Amino acid sequence: MKTYVLNPGNDLSALQLTERPRPEPGPREVLLRLRAVSLNYRDVAILRGTYGAFSRPLVPVSDGVGEVVAVGSDVQRFRVGDRMIPSYVPDWIRGPPREDTARRRLGGPLDGLLREYACVHEDAGIAAPPHLSDAEAATLPIAGVTAWHALFTQAHVGPGDTVVAQGTGGVSLFVVQLARMAGARVLVTSRSEAKLGRALALGAAEGIHTGTHPDWATRVRELTGGRGADHVVDVAGGDGVARSVEAVRMGGTVTLVGFLESATVRFDIRPALSRVVRLQAVSTGSRDDLEALARALTVHGVHPVVDRVFPFAQAPDAFAFLESGAQFGKVVITFP
Repeated sequence: MKTYVLNPGNDLSALQLTERPRPEPGPREVLLRLRAVSLNYRDVAILRGTYGAFSRPLVPVSDGVGEVVAVGSDVQRFRVGDRMIPSYVPDWIRGPPREDTARRRLGGPLDGLLREYACVHEDAGIAAPPHLSDAEAATLPIAGVTAWHALFTQAHVGPGDTVVAQGTGGVSLFVVQLARMAGARVLVTSRSEAKLGRALALGAAEGIHTGTHPDWATRVRELTGGRGADHVVDVAGGDGVARSVEAVRMGGTVTLVGFLESATVRFDIRPALSRVVRLQAVSTGSRDDLEALARALTVHGVHPVVDRVFPFAQAPDAFAFLESGAQFGKVVITFP
């Protein structure tokens, strides 16, 4: 079978197409023929060597969807012909994360899904929502589950709440869609007027141009009558976390989910203490979170936002496009 691997190196030349034997499923495994995978910033960071220190060669990419083409002798949850979305963290079925269930992750340290076939334990995936295309279904495990876990598993966002989504990448647009689904008001920040316009069309109540309002936390307070937002989902990290703290209300929540600006966070903790701001870190979620997200999308008929779809042969171009930051939503690679 054809597969991409990351060889030693920290640029796109490290991503190489090669051949490996087609795997055979064990007794409780299914064999997937991959149909689509979606990229996350994590995939670029692993390629660049700024996230983790995983052994290479490594098959990259954690998120995808495939068709079950064979099942092991003891498999009960899936049949040949089903569409399956593998869980990014295959051992995390439910409950809070634990050392023993959160260690193994697709795309590093485990081999990922940028290959034609993969064996997946039947407990380490869910049935793809029938209303979603392959490209849409492939976006759920990291971006969708991270937004779901941040808003509903680790918090209780509901009608009338105000949520701030930073930027218009995959996690942020899932925040817009899911928070709106729950009846919340969503404010979106971006440096692009065009992307803010698209976010408003998606359901955001207000767009904050960070070029016009570099101190965007002040604008959040203006738009909330001086109170501040109930919840900020921070994808940037770095010094901007201080603005996220400033933007939330007394007793509000800042969820840290990324490090697009910097992996190092430095800020004066006193405003967080005096206003009892809750800071929490979220790194995706369990299979139960993935199933709950899928059910919610199905009930509400919501479709994830896919910006561009690249063919398998152009996977390096997909990585380069994601790294450019030009995307609005998810970047997907499909298989022939």
